Amino acid sequence: MNPKKTILDIQKMKATGEKITVLTSYDYPLTRVMDDCGIDVILVGDSVGVVFGGYDNTLPVTMDEMIYHTRAVVRARPKALVVADMPFLSYQTDLRDARINAGRLVKEAGAEAVKLEGGTHVAATIRAIVDMDIPVMAHIGLTPQSIHRMGGFRVQGKKEEQAQRLIEDAKAVEEAGAFAVVLEGIPLRLAERITADLSIPTIGIGAGPHCDGQVLVIHDILGLCEKYSPKFVKRYADAGALIAGAVSSYIADVKKGEFPDEGHSFS
Repeated sequence: MNPKKTILDIQKMKATGEKITVLTSYDYPLTRVMDDCGIDVILVGDSVGVVFGGYDNTLPVTMDEMIYHTRAVVRARPKALVVADMPFLSYQTDLRDARINAGRLVKEAGAEAVKLEGGTHVAATIRAIVDMDIPVMAHIGLTPQSIHRMGGFRVQGKKEEQAQRLIEDAKAVEEAGAFAVVLEGIPLRLAERITADLSIPTIGIGAGPHCDGQVLVIHDILGLCEKYSPKFVKRYADAGALIAGAVSSYIADVKKGEFPDEGHSFS
């Protein structure tokens, strides 16, 4: 039986050159499946609001929703490290709110680490949470909670000034105590440079092949999210067609009176 993964295991993977695999999960059954496959990290992302809840973006997601979904994931008792996203307004107001909400994700929901978005401007927040002995994964580049400032889901760091700012952000979150950092929506050469500069692992999403690990949304790789199709997403299955086939067969069986039959009934 594989041992439970910790942040120390994840950090060691950077040192040994082993790529880190991360997927989102929001429920018990999918967590069991992906954990049995040997995924390294399960991220309970605030992307749940878009792919599971039907919101247009992640901004409406609440702490209560994140706690609910994190609890569902943790009930599967995964060997993977479980990281929970801190939703919008759970850490931006002040350090006290950030500490309390990070604590809730660990104490009430069972997360083993939290993730929050931002670079230099959230370094003090990261440090405050880490000082509580709660591990923090940082997230820089295209940060979905900042879509209004960014003008949508746009690649970040193409211009030299932006790239330099992202390099500073990466160093700031490392110095603040983050154990890893997500690099989202940035040019691959910039991600390669940041990965080489940092002692903590980089987890890429739309940041090219040179990061220490990769993360994708489970519903995207299964073909279950039709809201958008980013260039960086690779679809590994068409689960939507499989589910549609099963539902159509069920409807047909019921309409024709073929389900339930005696084999699916009690005497």
